[in-house]
Amino acid sequence: MTVRSQVSHRAAPGAGDAHNIECSAREVVDVTSRWGGHILNALRDGALRFSELHAAIDGISDKMLSQTLRTQIRDGLITRSVEPTTPPRVSYELTELGHSLTESLQPFLAWVRLHAADVAVARQSYDEQTT
Repeated sequence: MTVRSQVSHRAAPGAGDAHNIECSAREVVDVTSRWGGHILNALRDGALRFSELHAAIDGISDKMLSQTLRTQIRDGLITRSVEPTTPPRVSYELTELGHSLTESLQPFLAWVRLHAADVAVARQSYDEQTT
């Protein structure tokens, strides 16, 4: 007789299982939200002002840029620096944690660049079949 034991590979709530709604890691996954990765990647080479970030990320609204920056500052990925000049000069820069995350995103971004055309072809094929 064979007895099989089932071992759960799911972590306890709050312990790093991003599929669990109670997990604190789940919110960190949101850095790859629609604009999060773009902002992190834009800051990869150094500090930028709001207007420079806005110009670097095609299609992002002021509101979404502001909200996403606020979230990433709260998450410890970006710092906001204000220089006491007239008018005040505000710039955004990656923290050490932000640099770490940005570096880990580079293989994903390389995959996207390599396969973007394949995804576009697949989408077109799907759309043609479903309409």
